[in-house]
Amino acid sequence: MVIKQAIEVLKLEAEGITGLTKKIDENFEKLVNAILNSSGRLIISGIGKSGLVGRKISATLNSTGTRSFFLHPVEAMHGDLGIVSKKDVFLALSNSGETKELNMLVPIISETGCFVASMTGNKKSTLAKHSDIVIDVGVEKEACPLGLAPTTSTTALLAMGDALSVVLINKKKFTSTDFKRFHPGGMLGQRLSSKVKDIMLKTDAVPVVFDDMPMDETVKIIDKFSLGAALVIKTDNTLSGIITDGDLRRLVARNKNINELSAKDIMTKNPQTVQFDSPAYDALNIMEKFLITVLPVTDYCGKVKGVLHLHDILGKGEFKFTGKQ
Repeated sequence: MVIKQAIEVLKLEAEGITGLTKKIDENFEKLVNAILNSSGRLIISGIGKSGLVGRKISATLNSTGTRSFFLHPVEAMHGDLGIVSKKDVFLALSNSGETKELNMLVPIISETGCFVASMTGNKKSTLAKHSDIVIDVGVEKEACPLGLAPTTSTTALLAMGDALSVVLINKKKFTSTDFKRFHPGGMLGQRLSSKVKDIMLKTDAVPVVFDDMPMDETVKIIDKFSLGAALVIKTDNTLSGIITDGDLRRLVARNKNINELSAKDIMTKNPQTVQFDSPAYDALNIMEKFLITVLPVTDYCGKVKGVLHLHDILGKGEFKFTGKQ
């Protein structure tokens, strides 16, 4: 019974989030544009559970490049209203749209000239009527068996806030370098602050082949190191190219006879590289931009110093590219 009830709760909340996909309309885009065009900050406000969700949404926005802060409606009515300006965007959160404290505040916010948006489950509510735009976050049913405790509704509200945050990340072209600046104390921040030479695989652990090496031998070296690639070098240790597992798959797909080819015949010439004394976040930006997981490391003369794998920066399984894969 316990397991069955828990599963039912998760299904209801999942359905609540899925239902939002049918509610996103031009108002969502208007909110995004208002935030992008604002020279102020995004102010988020709400009471109770909606207020707690609002704090989380604000924290996510701040950590991903959108200036935001949470304003408690009661505190606003007792002096904190002075931090709101007409340059800001105000986002009110209330499932019912009839939260007294919030509805007292919103008309005053509007008088400052501040753009007012709301996320509510009731498009005909008092809050909706006082808002410039309304984002519908209504759900059919709460997971609470009494229908009283905010459950599905707060999950849906949080999900819509995440959708807003992610869209703004893409619109602002927020990068991994920016993420590092906003997270200097975390594990990711610490790794991104390292130099490439401190975390790269050095030459003795790097699969390297000469450009005239037969492909059957090259494949054996790639397999031996299990890195998913081999660096192709010239006799003076200068980088000539790179051969990846993907190159091998495409070679087989073309029904080419490997034994008739050498490394230089299928390598990618002039691959992306990073210098050994560069910060790790430079390497990460290159990997994300070009959707690659193995990056040759060279010195200023183009000689191979090592190789950097995405896992060496972020840890296995911790990263997904934001672009198309």
